This record gives sequence, structure tokens and C-alpha cells, in this order.
Amino acid sequence: MRRIVSREKQTVIAALVNVCHRMYAKGYVAATDGNVSVRLRNGNVLTTRTGVNKGLVKAADIVEINPEGIPLTRAVHPSTEIGMHLFIYGKRPDIGAVVHAHPPFATGFATAREALDGCVFPEVIVGMGGIPLAPYATPSTAEVAASIAPYVGETEVILLANHGVVTYGRDVVTAYFLLEKVEQTACITFVARMLGGEKRLTVAEVEKLGAISMKSYGKDFSGKFRGRTAGPDREMTEAEIRAYIDEQLTARGLKQ
Repeated sequence: MRRIVSREKQTVIAALVNVCHRMYAKGYVAATDGNVSVRLRNGNVLTTRTGVNKGLVKAADIVEINPEGIPLTRAVHPSTEIGMHLFIYGKRPDIGAVVHAHPPFATGFATAREALDGCVFPEVIVGMGGIPLAPYATPSTAEVAASIAPYVGETEVILLANHGVVTYGRDVVTAYFLLEKVEQTACITFVARMLGGEKRLTVAEVEKLGAISMKSYGKDFSGKFRGRTAGPDREMTEAEIRAYIDEQLTARGLKQ
């Protein structure tokens, strides 16, 4: 008997398949790496099955699971990373999709255990804030959820140490575009370092950017994970001064 699929699911599955193909075409995943999911209005989640090349994903490779992670689609198993996706959905009711991949430049920074948290690119500051680095956690275990827990509430982009990148947004296209921006940021930062190093914006420049962002786009990034600026150029609090001094001493190898 032919299974009847709702229009919502058909639309979501088509978007999921499209994003998987884009990820593979961009070189963000290889072999059977990566996973993508979308939360349905009833709370269930559609996600890619385990062990499938994202460039070859088709509708039959999409699994439906309930909010507890129990598969509702027979004979197909969800990605082993689905626990990370469910954790994000549980903490962020505003999130409708999660994307996990291994784009080379961003994963290179993650493997070097360097966050992309410098205030360097205005578009990144306005759209994402900073890009934090979660501590290393064994893939496909509950450790991953614990590692990203401090950041899930204040950002939609996280580097996973020695693992890759996870992004999430209101829908799967938004989450995918965040992945593109993270990889672009990592690539430009890498090039800047070959040219002597990226130069961070100052506190005043970031504050001015915040005012323009609110006036022109209605976007307030003050609640986002904050990136590091070039240093103090305004009167700072005692806590900010201490943090800045510690940062400068550490950068110069004078403090461990």
C-alpha cells in the first residue's frame, strides 16, 4: 500500500535533499559525513539516515523520528549524531533546522582549537556575533550535547573541536546559509593570517555597527555570543580591564 505523505513533509524533504546536495557540491562533507534535520510542526523531526553520501541523498533516505529520538520510519536508521540535533531543539524552541558538516577551513580552525571569535567582519558580527569553539567531545555521544550547552542559547553557529561545525536556524535554508558564512569567515581569516594577521575592530567600531544595525536592519546582536575586539578605546569597567590585561598577557606568552 502506498504511503501518503503530507504536503508539509514533501516540502521539508525536498528542502532537506537540496541542502544535502549543496553541502556535498561545496565540499563541506565527504563520503558519508554530515547530517541535516528539520523539526515539523507536530514536534517530530525529519533527518538524514545514517551512512549515506549527502550528494546522493534522496527522499527515501529521510527518516522521521519523534522528539525522544525514536524512529517512526521503518528499516531506515537516523544519523548517529541525532542526539546533538535533539538537544538543540530542546533548548531552542525557535529553531526549526540543524546542519552539521565538516567544511575544510572552518574544521581546520576547529581542529587547531581556535574559535573564530574576533570582531573582524561586520556582516558576521551583525548576523552571527562571534563563532565560539566547543570543547572536544566524542562524536555520536552525549558528550557532544554537553560540550555545546554553554553556547546554544546565545548563538546559532558553533565550531566543534576536532570535529566540524554545527549551525541552526528557523529553517533548513537559513541553517545552511549560516554554514556557508562560517566557512567563508574561516577561509578569509586563513588568508588574512598569511598576509600578516586579521585586524579586529575596536569597541567603538562595534558599538557604532550595533547602532547602524538596529537603525537600518532592526537587528540587535547584543544578546549574541560576543567576539573579541581590538582593545579598549572607551572607559571600561574593572572587570573588563582585568579581562583585557589577562588576554594580552596570555597572547604574549606571559601568562598560562
